[in-house]
Formats: sequence, structure tokens, C-alpha cells
Amino acid sequence: MRKWPISQKFDRPRRRRIAAAGFTLVEIIVVVIVIGVLATLIVPNLFSRVGKAKHSVAQQKLAALEQAIQIFSYDYGRYPQSLDELVNRPADIDPEKWTEPTVKDKDLIDPWGNPWGYRYPGDQSVYDLFSFGADGQPGGDGENADVTNW
Repeated sequence: MRKWPISQKFDRPRRRRIAAAGFTLVEIIVVVIVIGVLATLIVPNLFSRVGKAKHSVAQQKLAALEQAIQIFSYDYGRYPQSLDELVNRPADIDPEKWTEPTVKDKDLIDPWGNPWGYRYPGDQSVYDLFSFGADGQPGGDGENADVTNW
């Protein structure tokens, strides 16, 4: 059986279809610009929500620490001198009376990686429990706002 050579006339439409299948440089640039505009609109909202979430977590951790402090005071008839006493047995408490702590070392760190502040006796109440927020400085708004028990 004899094979006939494909003429150039029949091969041209096929070449055009192959060349038209790719993206042009202009199309790629337009897509990159659209993605950039969308990113500038969405990313700031995403980061503000992360800050709000950390603030909510800080309020929940503060409530858990307050509860642990109250349990400590009921069990031992005094408030802890430091938050470390919620995790490690103080020297003045008999080992037989010591109960397993309700908090762990990691609970003594706020969501921004700073240790919780604790003052006994407190200036605002019997004891002061606080976090200075993301900036670690007193005062502030938004993510930098203080979380306190008063």
C-alpha cells in the first residue's frame, strides 16, 4: 500500500490550532494583575481576623486561669504568690495535700507568646491577672488591647 505525502495545504489549519492553544503574554499579565488586586483586598481582612481570634483565645485562657486560682485558694486557704504555684507545688504545701494541677506550663503563656501577668495582692481586685496584648505594652486597641480580669 502506498502512502501519500501530506501536502502543506492540509497541514496549515493544524499548525494554527497548535499555535492558538497557548496563552499570550498579555493574558498572563492581566491574570497576575487581577490576582494581585484580589490579594490586596483580602489579605488585610484575613490578618485582622487572626488578631481577633487571638484576643478571644486570650479571654478564654484568662477565664481558665481565674478558675485555677480560685480552686487553688479553696484547696490551700490562700492565693498563689505566682502563677508558677498553679503548676508546681509550693514549699509550704504538704505533698499529701497537693492535688494534680488543673493548668500546665503552656497555659501560663498568652496567645502572643508572653507570660501572663499576675499580681497578688492586686491593685484592681484581690489579684490582678493580665496580658498586654500583641505589643506587650499597657493599653492599646485592637490586637494590642489588654486582656484583664478587672
